[in-house]
Amino acid sequence: MIGLNINIPETDTLLNEMGEVGIDGELSMTFLELAMKGGWIMVILAVLSVIAVYIFIDRFIAIKNASKEQKSFMDNIKNFILQGKVEQALDNCRMNHGPLARMIEKGVMRIGRPLGDVNAAVENVGKQEVSRLERGLPVLASIAGGAPMIGFLGTVMGMVRAFYDMATAGHNIDVTLLSDGIYTAMVTTVGGLIVGIIAYFGYNIIVARVNNLVARLEARTTEFMDILNEPAK
Repeated sequence: MIGLNINIPETDTLLNEMGEVGIDGELSMTFLELAMKGGWIMVILAVLSVIAVYIFIDRFIAIKNASKEQKSFMDNIKNFILQGKVEQALDNCRMNHGPLARMIEKGVMRIGRPLGDVNAAVENVGKQEVSRLERGLPVLASIAGGAPMIGFLGTVMGMVRAFYDMATAGHNIDVTLLSDGIYTAMVTTVGGLIVGIIAYFGYNIIVARVNNLVARLEARTTEFMDILNEPAK
């Protein structure tokens, strides 16, 4: 039977090839050096992580600004409408920036028409505002689901490389020959999971904030319709 000879280099040599050796003899490697072991797959994951973080911050700020509401806004609208001062109500809406002000402005512009038409106009503006706030969320969801799959692809490619190196090495297999393939396999898996987890939690946080804002807008829309049902003074 033909024997299989595996050449294991000296410990210090192996550690120095895999990473820097600390004073106490333990393996020391920076995060960047470890990430570089993942190859070009890690570049893709790095780009996806930047996109995910950008979308999260951008949508978080946009929703936060959209949630701002002047305390006396609805009270002023109510007083103007009940007093028949439609122009003043419109001016008050235009002075305020945000989805609520634009929705109420559209409703005030429809005063005099059937309440069903007014309500439909307000709801249409509300749908447009919500759609604007949700911009980028499909991309964030795709990153949350796709990043771990890309990381797993890197894992498979790394293992294929490791076994290919074993096959081409013949009977004299050097442990260091397999290190690059194994690193690629393990590092890309970790990288994909990290990016996927960040995107997943970011997506759910943004969706929750959008839902809370939608609930507030619906409450204000109902309040506005109730105002229109009150008799003018």
